[in-house]
Amino acid sequence: MELSTIKDAFERVVKKQKLCSSRSQEVIDLVGREIEQALTRLLSAHDPTSPVDYRSILAELKLKLNGIGPIHQLEGSHKELNGNLSRYTKLLEKSLNPDISKAYRDVDFDHHIENQLIANHFYQQGSFDLGDGIIDEAGEPESTILKSQFVVMHQILEAMEVKNLEPALNWVSANREKLNQSGSNLELKLHSLQFLEILKKGTQADALKYARTCLAPFASPASPHKEEVLKLMGCLLYPGRLDSSPYSEFTSPTHWEKSMEDLTRQFCSLLGQSYNSPLSMTIAAGLEGLPTLLKLANVMAAKKQEWQAMKQLPVPVELGKEFQFHSIFVCPVSRDQGSEENPPMLMPCLHVLCKQSILKLTKSSTRTFKCPYCPAEASAAQCRQLYF
Repeated sequence: MELSTIKDAFERVVKKQKLCSSRSQEVIDLVGREIEQALTRLLSAHDPTSPVDYRSILAELKLKLNGIGPIHQLEGSHKELNGNLSRYTKLLEKSLNPDISKAYRDVDFDHHIENQLIANHFYQQGSFDLGDGIIDEAGEPESTILKSQFVVMHQILEAMEVKNLEPALNWVSANREKLNQSGSNLELKLHSLQFLEILKKGTQADALKYARTCLAPFASPASPHKEEVLKLMGCLLYPGRLDSSPYSEFTSPTHWEKSMEDLTRQFCSLLGQSYNSPLSMTIAAGLEGLPTLLKLANVMAAKKQEWQAMKQLPVPVELGKEFQFHSIFVCPVSRDQGSEENPPMLMPCLHVLCKQSILKLTKSSTRTFKCPYCPAEASAAQCRQLYF
């Protein structure tokens, strides 16, 4: 069963929970108001000018509470919630097999790489104590260079969280050439944020001075960022009141969040590291492919066939584009995925088929064959292997 089904069921439970909570609060508020009104009337008994009949007040309160029927109302909304929650737990038990060992394949791992992968994940997340703990327990040599770089990255990010851009600007300045080669506009983003902070907290003259010094290089006629800088200059008309100006979009906190994300991405790129932790990507891909593998294991077990020794799975494991890092060739004739044993081959007409399909078309290594997609003829010897 697809994870989307479980997600939909979960969202239905959340919706019912919110409705139940809202309804329960309404009932409690209504009961509370009736009790408060009755207490107010009871306390007025101290006023000799307005004698109070306690019994009649309490009897009237009881009558009103019976009319509201709080227990009945609460039971109804909670019954619906419990029904949805019960169905959701049954769906989880049916869909998520707790025994995932059937989908496990005994593969030889390089435990050194595995330990470094886990430690580097924690370093990248800023959990340096956890990373050091993994290294110590596994007896691995400490990757001081990578760890020290991630320490610097998190120091920069922590400074940005309190609107201190000096460490970030210093790092960008030191790596300007590499950032420009990758086409990054991170330096402009940071200078724009600093310019806006000066305009909000300082004076118009201070902001203009900063713009002439730091933003002018991005406003040259040949610069692709000229229009963006010109728009920023319009903010100079509203010092101290940007929030209520036509340029209020520049004050959105999302600009800081996106700049921090971009800095993290560029920092990891210059380190030769992936922005998304390889460990988290591996786990996420495994979770997405796990239902298919468990279903395959059950089907193969029922047929008393062994699947773990297969070089290629008999069914595709569909993963999202975020998990596709290499080009994949699928033969248009056989529909088989290219592999080392069956690589893609380029024909003289520039069409591509897998090697096994070409061998079947030639029926022998010397016989010519007609391309399935054009009138050109070729032989197996004329085809060349492609490398992706």
